[in-house]
This record gives sequence, C-alpha cells and structure tokens, in this order.
Amino acid sequence: MGSWQLQDAKARFSAFLNATIRKGPQVVTRRGVETAVLVPIEEWHRLQQASRPGLKALLLGPGPRFENLIPARRKLKRRRPVVFK
Repeated sequence: MGSWQLQDAKARFSAFLNATIRKGPQVVTRRGVETAVLVPIEEWHRLQQASRPGLKALLLGPGPRFENLIPARRKLKRRRPVVFK
C-alpha cells in the first residue's frame, strides 16, 4: 500500500489515482499522520457488500430480538355498570 503526503496527492492527483488503480489502496498522510485512503472502485463495492449483513444474519445474529416490537398491554379500566331505569 502506497503512502502520499497530502500536498503531493493534491498536486499530482492523476498519478495518485493511477497508482490506486494499478497498485491498490493509497494512504494519504497529513503532517505524518495517516488521514485517508483512496481505494479502487471494485474494492469499494466489495467492502460495501461485505459490510451489509443478509436477512439470515440479522435474524440469527446477536442483538435485539422481537420482544420489543409488541408493546406492553395496558390495564383495562372497568366501566361503571349500566343501570337501566
């Protein structure tokens, strides 16, 4: 994975983009600290698909279940008896 200083990536963006396409992800640093990564679009799509769980994983995986979907029942108030005159 290549590393580019921010000012170099800005000044030579075309070369930066070409390096990403040919060699894979390229890291951008600002003041020596890794700040961002430019990745090829195919890898981006692959990462997006991998991060989305399927329906089976959602239903079988950990986390909140269906208990909270049905609200708790309230106590019914009794009506006064009807008196016919």
